[in-house]
Amino acid sequence: MAIQYGIHLKDEGRPYPHYWELCVGSCHAATILRADVQEHIRKAHREIGFKYLRFHGLLDDDMSVVIKGMFPGTPTQISFFNIDRIFDFLLDTGMKPFVELGFMPEAYASTSQTTFHYKGFSSMPAHDADWSELIRLLIIHLEERYGAAEVRSWFFEVWNEPNLRFFFDGTMKDYFHLYQLTAEAIKAVDRHVRVGGPATSNNMWIPEFRAFCEENRVPLDFITTHHYPSDDPFSRAGMNTADEKGPGFGSMDALDKMSEEERAEAMKKIAEMFRRENTNPRDVLYQTAKKVKEEAGPYPVYYTEWNAGHFDTSYAAAGVAATLAYNEGLVEGYSYWCVSDIFEELGLHGLPFNNEFGLVNVYGVRKPVYRLFEQLHRAGSRRLAVENQGASRTAEVLPLSDGGTVTCFVYNHDIEARDIRTEQVELHLTGEIQSLEIAMIDSRRTNPCGCWEAQGKPAYPTDAQLAEIESASRLVWNRLPVSGAENTVSVELEPESVAIVRAVLA
Repeated sequence: MAIQYGIHLKDEGRPYPHYWELCVGSCHAATILRADVQEHIRKAHREIGFKYLRFHGLLDDDMSVVIKGMFPGTPTQISFFNIDRIFDFLLDTGMKPFVELGFMPEAYASTSQTTFHYKGFSSMPAHDADWSELIRLLIIHLEERYGAAEVRSWFFEVWNEPNLRFFFDGTMKDYFHLYQLTAEAIKAVDRHVRVGGPATSNNMWIPEFRAFCEENRVPLDFITTHHYPSDDPFSRAGMNTADEKGPGFGSMDALDKMSEEERAEAMKKIAEMFRRENTNPRDVLYQTAKKVKEEAGPYPVYYTEWNAGHFDTSYAAAGVAATLAYNEGLVEGYSYWCVSDIFEELGLHGLPFNNEFGLVNVYGVRKPVYRLFEQLHRAGSRRLAVENQGASRTAEVLPLSDGGTVTCFVYNHDIEARDIRTEQVELHLTGEIQSLEIAMIDSRRTNPCGCWEAQGKPAYPTDAQLAEIESASRLVWNRLPVSGAENTVSVELEPESVAIVRAVLA
């Protein structure tokens, strides 16, 4: 029997800001100097409407911001040239930076721990004054180049996931000290420039961070954190505590320095962490966002990393649709991680599809989730009520109106497709309609990865193969018959799929 949902197309609805368009993530700063990455970012801004870009490694050595003297006794040099090139590009594109301040330049690092393939140093500064002066000079430079009014419209976030030893070789108290140094250096230049944190993984440290800032009169303008549907809310694996560093895995080089037995044990622990059964509830991102919103109190909340998982398939599109429908009113901004498969955390794999985080693949082919975001951007900012909403646990509808067109996003999703089946859904649309059409995102349609797999998974596709993959990424719209003021649209939704039904009102 079909699940039935009713929608009155000409209802005014309620305001539904496109909070997910505030920001999108990118890999690390140096990759944004690439022409292909810049084109991917321009396309996402133009077609999806992302306003800000956030990325790691602004101060990493591959950005040549702090350059150690070649010989003993020669001075350290500071250059913001590459930072300017990135920010110039963003402003020219029509975007703004959501500035993540990190990682530590090697010249200032207090330990040798590095992060990822590109080896960002993840320690506290050896000398507080060096870091504070770097931040002070950066803000002065940015305001001289772009103007104070422009820089005040940006966000400055201190570090990335400091609760994870992998990203921060320090304790929670160390991070709070680093945040205080940074925030005070920024505000010493311009008290109107926005700064926030703690940029934690897994929704953590919010009450402690807020209390530290308030009790010590440390500047704080907004709260940031991250969440993913695969996060274990109870896990503390590899996490720093108030007074102790987490066990972590240290530098990416650390495995090379271990004995064969130590390396085998470390790899076993890593494998167990990634093979953990995901027992989270279907609405886990809603539940964690609601909790963080309460913990943040009067401060705006920005999730500067999130996504749904299984990035190359329709699963990601269905998961994003469900998340955005549930998290209404809980956050001021969401930042999807991330825009492109030009992604070097573990080195650039280069395959057309490899379940990488991007909205587009390495060739710029738009994935199913990109097509969903594209249609959400074009849809209105009024959310209509749905009669019988919740009649199915996994198959639901998000209807958005701009007053002249109603776009219904009908999705069928459960985390890791645990308890889900094909569902028959009937939309009962009340109101005079001029035209009606439907497009599908599922295993058979809007599936460029499936096309590539059917080609035999070529590592280096020819131009003809790429054209076929690009064609397979497009939404195919089919016109539906219209009859008066009462119309029924029947949709078969396979697991982890999305149907987009668009009604132009008469």
